[in-house]
Amino acid sequence: MQRRLSVFALAAFSLLAASCGKIRGQRDDSSSSHPTIVFMTDFGTANDAVALCKAVMLQILPDARIMDITHQVTPFSIEEGARFLSAVSPYYPAGTVFAVVVDPGVGTSRKAVIVKTKKGQYFVLPDNGLITPVIDRDGLEAAHEITNQSWMLSPAVSSTFHGRDIFSPAAAHIAAGWDYTIAGPVVPELVRLTVKKPSVEEKGITGDIIALDDPFGSLISNIPGDDFRALGYQVGDKVSFQLNGKTIILPFGKTFMDVPVGDPLLYQDSRGRIAIAVNQGNYSKKFNIEPPATIFFPRKGAALKH
Repeated sequence: MQRRLSVFALAAFSLLAASCGKIRGQRDDSSSSHPTIVFMTDFGTANDAVALCKAVMLQILPDARIMDITHQVTPFSIEEGARFLSAVSPYYPAGTVFAVVVDPGVGTSRKAVIVKTKKGQYFVLPDNGLITPVIDRDGLEAAHEITNQSWMLSPAVSSTFHGRDIFSPAAAHIAAGWDYTIAGPVVPELVRLTVKKPSVEEKGITGDIIALDDPFGSLISNIPGDDFRALGYQVGDKVSFQLNGKTIILPFGKTFMDVPVGDPLLYQDSRGRIAIAVNQGNYSKKFNIEPPATIFFPRKGAALKH
């Protein structure tokens, strides 16, 4: 009998402690928290633009958790922004809100939109192709243009700073639980970005150098590692290929330390693309080459193009 009373007393104490915790503001893990806002721009960090946007988000939703992808997207490069967004978004759960501002067409007739994917993520961004790789992978549930002024910072929207006046407040409202379908009318068709793809032929594969892996200066191609291996190559091979028509011979390594410090190599990067690097160096600076550039790999044992 005494044991039963002890168990009852312990249970009662636990309930009382939990109630007190809630009264004192302790987090209740059983309740849903506000989704994360993931922010990316080409604004850089030399001015106050990023801080202003975050201030707007926090003014609307003080307990928002704002994560940064980067604010160093190459200015006006929709392609680069789309690539970063597509690479990062799979690591966030459903309900995450992405605010993305790479917007060379700000103030024109281009639409400001909210896109929901079939994965259940939200993307607040200009309708300029930024979302293309994401919806190609995850599927599109719906897209709405942001025309409802209650979703904006104020009716007097700047013609050059929609990041502050439209995208930031809209992202915060979604994170706060607002229904994105009332932001404005349905957008039946989004602007699509034309993404360059490598060309596979009998003689080999031709692709493009699409990016630098800064600050290391590695050249990133759009050639998937699996397509490269399908040409017959494997780790340890010396590979003859052409970069902007110039013949180069490099080893195909698994990691940078497969070659001496200061030497270049081919490797497959963490996103599965074939790339060129210098071990503890900067390939782009050392050999004075930057994207865009073309790259051609012949099938193993085949001759290079002339």
